[in-house]
Amino acid sequence: MEKSEIKKKTGIEVVNALIKDGMKIGLGTGSTMLHAIRWIKERIKQGDFTNTLFVPTSLQTELECYNSDIPFRSLTDPEIDGRLDLTIDGADEIDPGWNLIKGGGGALVVEKITGSCSSHYAIIADHLKLVNYLGETFPIPVEVFPFALIPVSKALESLGARYTVRMAEKIAGPVITKQGNILLDVSFKESFSPGEMEKTINAIPGVVDNGIFTLKVTDLFIGYPNGKVEHLSK
Repeated sequence: MEKSEIKKKTGIEVVNALIKDGMKIGLGTGSTMLHAIRWIKERIKQGDFTNTLFVPTSLQTELECYNSDIPFRSLTDPEIDGRLDLTIDGADEIDPGWNLIKGGGGALVVEKITGSCSSHYAIIADHLKLVNYLGETFPIPVEVFPFALIPVSKALESLGARYTVRMAEKIAGPVITKQGNILLDVSFKESFSPGEMEKTINAIPGVVDNGIFTLKVTDLFIGYPNGKVEHLSK
């Protein structure tokens, strides 16, 4: 199967397996999530999920919900009240302990908040996202308050990190997040403890959050080129 077909099948599988009517669902960001959202649209057209509410984690996801006539709310909406039954999201890397690197789409702060508010946290990805250790194939996104760019950069260098400022592709200058911050893509020569590194980076004044996710993942849906979608759960 082509990569887009793997993503589509994985998105369909997670919706069919985990979403029940009446739930409050967080919807992550990225190309695989778009397939899941489009399948939710089809299920709604079939008469399913009539009492289900959805919380998008980015403008991309919000617009996809809007264009698909999917009812969405924010975490502060009284109907949501800051708690979700399930969040579905993608990942840039998944290690053997189900720790993640996320933030390739620039929505890591809202994604981490949303995942932390959820009773169940499901990750969907293709098999290429499985790695031996975090940072093996993908840098760690770090969201930084612009005023603190230089001191944060120096603090990261003191930890042995290399970094680049993520630049926008169709506008001059860096990528600006929904929160008005900039993103650094950070890498290390050596492997690291995900929990310790997540805390160490977040302790740097000026760092808003980083893309190491040590939240408890309850379900993994991994797609393979032969069409198989493996569902693992804890």
